[in-house]
Amino acid sequence: MNKKIISLIIAIIVIAVGVSIWLISSNKDNNNLNSNANINENNDIANAEENTADTEISSRKKIAIIYFSATGTTRKVAEYIKELTAGDLIEIVPKEKYTDSDLNYSNSDSRATREQNNSSARPEIANNIDADSYDVIFLGYPIWWGNAPRIILTFLDNHDLNGKTLIPFCTSGSSGISTSENYFKNNYKNINWLDGKRLEVSQSEVTAWVNSLNY
Repeated sequence: MNKKIISLIIAIIVIAVGVSIWLISSNKDNNNLNSNANINENNDIANAEENTADTEISSRKKIAIIYFSATGTTRKVAEYIKELTAGDLIEIVPKEKYTDSDLNYSNSDSRATREQNNSSARPEIANNIDADSYDVIFLGYPIWWGNAPRIILTFLDNHDLNGKTLIPFCTSGSSGISTSENYFKNNYKNINWLDGKRLEVSQSEVTAWVNSLNY
């Protein structure tokens, strides 16, 4: 074999090896680029999901169910609302507990009668209630002599609820919520009052009402 042919073969081999090395290097670079692109894309997705979650958490309203219940009836309704809203359940506890004789409707001199007939009566509350940290408050009470118990006004007078959303609900033998609701709206005008409702101790009724609200 002459020298020219040998030189040609060597040149072809060198070119082939060079092309192979170039192809391997090019594929490696492309794989790295694709890998980096996938990593960046996954990071973008994760960041977007995290930002969405943060937005949802920051925009989620904090809810409380604050209620007064002398006999336990309103408490049962409040507990249903807690289950539906995952809000915090907070009881308004009177400093002086109401006895059966205090709640004697037929006695014109019973404690509850005297309080309801006195527009300035504000029975003391025994427990400290942190209402400031809540955006939405379900406010529950029984109806006494056609209106909300005066201890509810004690709560409203002693907390800065301006700009908060309050949703009244009540229990009663027959009286509706309108008298107490109108009183709240006329005397605590800086609160965002949603329409309330008189409720039976019925989980299905409470569920239907809560689900109908836009708060």
